[in-house]
Amino acid sequence: MIGFSSFLYVICVYSSNRATKCSVFLYNEPNASQSMICHSEFFVERLRYEKPQVFTDLVLSNITRLIDLPGEEFAQLTGDSEPRLPSSSSNGFLRSFNFLKRKEKRVVFGAPLTEEGIAQIYQLIEFLFKNLHVEGLFRVPGNSLRQAALKEMLNAGADIDLETGDFHPNDVATLLKVFLGELPEPLLTHRHYHAHLKIGELTLFDDNGDKTNVPDKERQIESFQLLLMLLPPANRSLLKLLLDLLHHTARNQHANKMSAINLATMFAPHIIWPKNMVARDLQGDIEKLNNGVAFLIRHSQKLFKAPDYIKDYAKAHFLGSKALQSNDDMLLGSGSDDGSGAAVASAYPSPSVRSNTEKSSESLSYTETALRELYQQVNSMPESAKKKKLIRKFEKQPGLTPSAESRSPFTRRHQRSRSFSGIIKGFHYKIVAVRTPGSS
Repeated sequence: MIGFSSFLYVICVYSSNRATKCSVFLYNEPNASQSMICHSEFFVERLRYEKPQVFTDLVLSNITRLIDLPGEEFAQLTGDSEPRLPSSSSNGFLRSFNFLKRKEKRVVFGAPLTEEGIAQIYQLIEFLFKNLHVEGLFRVPGNSLRQAALKEMLNAGADIDLETGDFHPNDVATLLKVFLGELPEPLLTHRHYHAHLKIGELTLFDDNGDKTNVPDKERQIESFQLLLMLLPPANRSLLKLLLDLLHHTARNQHANKMSAINLATMFAPHIIWPKNMVARDLQGDIEKLNNGVAFLIRHSQKLFKAPDYIKDYAKAHFLGSKALQSNDDMLLGSGSDDGSGAAVASAYPSPSVRSNTEKSSESLSYTETALRELYQQVNSMPESAKKKKLIRKFEKQPGLTPSAESRSPFTRRHQRSRSFSGIIKGFHYKIVAVRTPGSS
């Protein structure tokens, strides 16, 4: 088990050389003689490392509230199914063979992403932060011979003094793109590919409940906050560093002539395009992918913060939820709280950790309870034609409208219930997360 000091290190590891705003609160560990000053994300990180399945289920249940992921795409996101990506017109065998040779050499370039590799690449990022004024940064290629020498030094694990003037910022910028392009898997991962496309399609509704062409930025930001929490730790660390760099590069576009969309066009092929793909393989998705990466760049300062309800749940999981419940929360709560974090009163659906006593006293099946919870969520949606259609489906099923009874079962592995097939059609991505009695 990772100690608390490790959590604080994980949160602050890359902020040592740059000013960072931190939110803190005083935390008393039970039976401890001293109090600890904790970062606001402390309990989120603790939940991630101590209870990874609880953490994953919590995040997934909220992602499916925001974006429509059909069963197969949801299974790809969770890792229960291999990602189905656009077919490639090129042969990836040679590249795969070269990757195996690189892996044997234990190099940085072309090897799986690790924290040690990030520490080497961070030398490039740190140097580029000091050269954001260079016109055409990331667009103008560097010198190939200097890049080859720098690449060899990084692969050897050397500490490099880039301030000597031996390397131009364009050399360093181009090599950073090369590093990302040679990763065995895109930085944003194959599993998340379809989710990124779906987030880009989130738009606002008009007064009649019809979709408009205006992006729903708040819902997109919240969706990305959740999705990026599911990235492997090394990917998330490097992505945060990269987006921070590109964000500040775009803020200096008056000097470097590189806007967020220009930068996205340069980096999308390296961080989100499926491997071995070329432009003709992706057809109409290229513009969506470029716009998605540009959105990440523009809003990067918000994307690596957990939503408040995730922080509240994580804190309640370890400390109990009594201190977190407001009067409004308690009206939405599903019952009494034993102080163990079993119930988290929230306006958002989230898993609830229940004791064996609660499980044994459940009067409804897990599927029925999940459907009632889903009805409650549908009922809280903004007025729209889609909402009315879903409500009508529920009303055709007697006994499924929610009462004051307990609900919000804990979602575990994603096993589809064959019952109520008519009612779950159209939003089965929610139901596949139901844990049936006796499942592990």
